[in-house]
Amino acid sequence: MQPISLVDAPILLTAGFLAGIMNAVAGGGTFLTFPALVFTGLPSVAANQTSTVAVFPGQLASVWAYRKIMAAEKRTVLVLGLTSLFGGGLGAILLLRISSTAFDRLVPWLLLLATLLFAYGRNLREHLGWRLVEISGGEIGWTPLLKAAALQFVISVYGGFYGAGAGILELAILDLLGLDNIHLANALKVILTTAFNVLALVIFITVGKIFWPQGLLMGLATIGGGYGGAWVAQKLPQTWVRRFVTVVGALMTVYFFARLY
Repeated sequence: MQPISLVDAPILLTAGFLAGIMNAVAGGGTFLTFPALVFTGLPSVAANQTSTVAVFPGQLASVWAYRKIMAAEKRTVLVLGLTSLFGGGLGAILLLRISSTAFDRLVPWLLLLATLLFAYGRNLREHLGWRLVEISGGEIGWTPLLKAAALQFVISVYGGFYGAGAGILELAILDLLGLDNIHLANALKVILTTAFNVLALVIFITVGKIFWPQGLLMGLATIGGGYGGAWVAQKLPQTWVRRFVTVVGALMTVYFFARLY
């Protein structure tokens, strides 16, 4: 294992803390943790798996911070959470078996679509007089919930396989499904992205390519950022949070297009 130098430690701590905040509010924390791990000397494959370990404690902290807002959504959380759990595990297995080159080219377009859907999806629904699922008024019926679960399975496979921008994709789908309350959407997003990382994390630990000193140090920092970010996000006006998510999605889209082309 590669030791942590005095120069590397503040880089890992800062990236971890900011990643925890980003994941709690909008998503995209991996875009900070992964480059920081590579910059401090980890191979890219090991950095990807170590990043999954690092962001997980922060995700758990955010789940705890959002626990009250999710009290009335137990069935929704259970069904979509289990869907995410198994989808994420399948995605992680695929990552170990096939190349991610094709997904590298697909990610910018997925992020662009997700950002546009999140920014303008409500206007699209109102213009068409249409929404897939109504989930703003408490727990939903089994038929629309199973439809939502089918979409969630696709996102969770993607999240377990690649994960880049999965939080933005999650928010875009929840918005398209009819969840207008951004605070509730954020809470669901945090829980579901945490769920699809559980089996992926177990699989990556089994593979044994994780750099534990770096992952644990960064993970400690994500706890503070994850809890603090979730707490602050719930205090902000929904319009501010939506704008922040849109800006983060746009910046991530530009970054991935620039990296690809």
